[in-house]
Amino acid sequence: MPTPDPGVERGEAAASGDPDDEEPSVVARIGSPVQASEADRLAKRIAWVTGLRLGFLSLLLGATAFFYLRGALTRYPQSQIILLGVIGTAFALAGLYAALLRRKRHLRQLAEMQIVLDQLTWTALVYVTGGATSGATSFYGLTCLVGAVFIGPRGAAIAAATGVAAFGALCIGLGSGSIAPPADQRGGNYVVGWDAIVYPLGVNVLGIVVVALLAGYLAERLRRTGGALAEANERAASAERLAMLGRIAAGLAHEIRNPLGSISGCIELLREAPGLGEEDRRLCDIIQREAGRLNQLVSDMMDLARPRKPEPQPVDVTSMARDVVELASRSERSAGDVTVRYEGPQEPVWAMCDGGQMRQVLWNLVRNGVQASGAGKTVTVSVKQTPARVFLAVTDEGPGLDPGSEAKIFDAFYTTRSQGAGIGLAVVRRIIDDHAQFGASIEVRSGRRRDKKGGRAEGSAIAGATFEVGLARTPAPGSKDA
Repeated sequence: MPTPDPGVERGEAAASGDPDDEEPSVVARIGSPVQASEADRLAKRIAWVTGLRLGFLSLLLGATAFFYLRGALTRYPQSQIILLGVIGTAFALAGLYAALLRRKRHLRQLAEMQIVLDQLTWTALVYVTGGATSGATSFYGLTCLVGAVFIGPRGAAIAAATGVAAFGALCIGLGSGSIAPPADQRGGNYVVGWDAIVYPLGVNVLGIVVVALLAGYLAERLRRTGGALAEANERAASAERLAMLGRIAAGLAHEIRNPLGSISGCIELLREAPGLGEEDRRLCDIIQREAGRLNQLVSDMMDLARPRKPEPQPVDVTSMARDVVELASRSERSAGDVTVRYEGPQEPVWAMCDGGQMRQVLWNLVRNGVQASGAGKTVTVSVKQTPARVFLAVTDEGPGLDPGSEAKIFDAFYTTRSQGAGIGLAVVRRIIDDHAQFGASIEVRSGRRRDKKGGRAEGSAIAGATFEVGLARTPAPGSKDA
């Protein structure tokens, strides 16, 4: 994929071959928040919950020791031993969690294991504290909350399913007589008849399910809110960078363009001088080409730094795409070793956008593709339509996207080209962001090379890229639907 002259953002993945053998996949999309990795966030959550679990177990151990010192062991020897065994096992599991957490591997499985084992721990506590009518059943809901914190709605569902299964098995065992209450507790403390068990079983199961549903819902809402906040922060940071660029560009643009104009004029005159040798003419061409590149860089910086409010109106995107293709075919490398071609309908296709700004988007994307493609390659501009949308796509045959560049590809000043400044795609992003309220969007798809049997090749590199701009379709001006 390309890198517009002033800095298209692309990785250096080396791959070549027929683009027809590529399998597209979306790798970047405007507005995608850049956040810490999910593994890091999950590791922090597990660490916090493990610490809180140790604190809770310490309080529980302290309460058990208090009753033990007051003679509870002589009054309830079996219950006290079970309780101490459960607490000791829970401490050992917490230590195991901490050891596994240090390795930072299989964190999701570790979180799920904690959820399941916590519910089994609470079931043991419920057994020695009253069975079906025990107040310790509230801990099942607590684990549902922990599960939602760990891995969202899935964690809450695992906690609810495990809690209902464990508590239900305990109640069924007590009701059927296969599980006897602790021998050291009075029979009146436990309900063992089916008629008495059904109500607390139903109420607690309902409570567990309701808590799990609420916890899962809230976890999902928080996840979405966090993503929106991260996106807003990213946009604010991007706006700050653009504002800084605007201040710099405003002060330098004219100072740069004036000497560039003088240099270009002098070179044109020098080339016409009699007696100029072939080597001298080649040097003049280099100077003129580099001056043109600097002038284009200044233009891109000004486009990025002076945002203009879009003025949407019906635009014939097929005509616009063909004009850009014709212009690109006569400029830079396209006039020589890279082919730029158009694919799509010849009849007008109308979309709602600012024609001038969207032409700039398409031009930057085509220039990006040309600069990324090697000699003999092709950059294709295509137009497709659905009843509600129009899609403008620019596909190149370049090296593709580097795996680490997806989140940065539209950032200002990010580029992998030694002579790029990282401005071209930043201009594209700003224009698309300004058009978002009118239904505009952009996606980047990168192709993965397939093996000869049609399957995905082992270790195959990603090659080529497609930038697809989506616009809201609109009726033609003057039509009955307009």
